[in-house]
Amino acid sequence: MIELGILFGLLLVTALALMFVLLRRRNGRTENADGLLIEQARLLQAQNDRVTYGPGAANGHVPIVHDAYRP
Repeated sequence: MIELGILFGLLLVTALALMFVLLRRRNGRTENADGLLIEQARLLQAQNDRVTYGPGAANGHVPIVHDAYRP
């Protein structure tokens, strides 16, 4: 019975630590120029990956970047 208490106590401490770490980080946008450039490059890479590995790529035609985003 003591072992179960220790197990659940450790699980609780782990869950609380995980919640603390996840809630502590900022989810806001980057404010300096270097961070904005990195964020912009990653968004462009994600867009290109969606085109490259999307359903259109499985149909046998070569996808282009303009297929992913149409304003």
